[in-house]
Amino acid sequence: MNLESGANPGHSEPEELVISSAEFITSATRPEQYPREDLPEMAFAGRSNVGKSSLINCLVQRKKLVRTSRTPGRTQLINFFRINSAFMFVDLPGYGYAKVSQSQRATWGPMVETYIESRQNLRAVVQIMDLRHPPTPADVSLWNWLKDINVPAIPILTKADKLTRTNWKPLAQAAGRILGISPDEFIFFSAETRQGRSQLLLKVKEFMLR
Repeated sequence: MNLESGANPGHSEPEELVISSAEFITSATRPEQYPREDLPEMAFAGRSNVGKSSLINCLVQRKKLVRTSRTPGRTQLINFFRINSAFMFVDLPGYGYAKVSQSQRATWGPMVETYIESRQNLRAVVQIMDLRHPPTPADVSLWNWLKDINVPAIPILTKADKLTRTNWKPLAQAAGRILGISPDEFIFFSAETRQGRSQLLLKVKEFMLR
């Protein structure tokens, strides 16, 4: 569903989710460290330099809830944030950054796979990709794996403010061909302009509050 399109005549717009509180809960590397609260969780995954932290901060309207770094690959833990005392956002370690050591990549892969495969609280994964570049082999691998294990995935094309709108559609079409999905499934996002924030919040509401 393309959430960028306008409402159909005779249909009212869904009410936007309002995020009133957001707090860091804990960091973890293995299941026994995960929060014991029985709240639904939405995880955020993407390359280390794709703007994942900025996207989460934009969603919750907090500049520094999630730390951002000029050096990609710094997030080495699974970080849990309680939202509205009703659900969790889970910031997963970034992947695919060449300067990260082979030992770190070898550690992060099983850590993230264990969380996604075993965490019953998980409702969906927001997969963040850079609109300016085609999905990488790592992006495709994650997308196909989530599909294979029946974990709902929400595809985001971020940094939309870096390009004119006339470029969005052809780039989404190219990305869609690589992932094997319709370009209408993507949400165009910009943490700078808040483009796509309302559309993504509708997805959060759909998965977290049903």
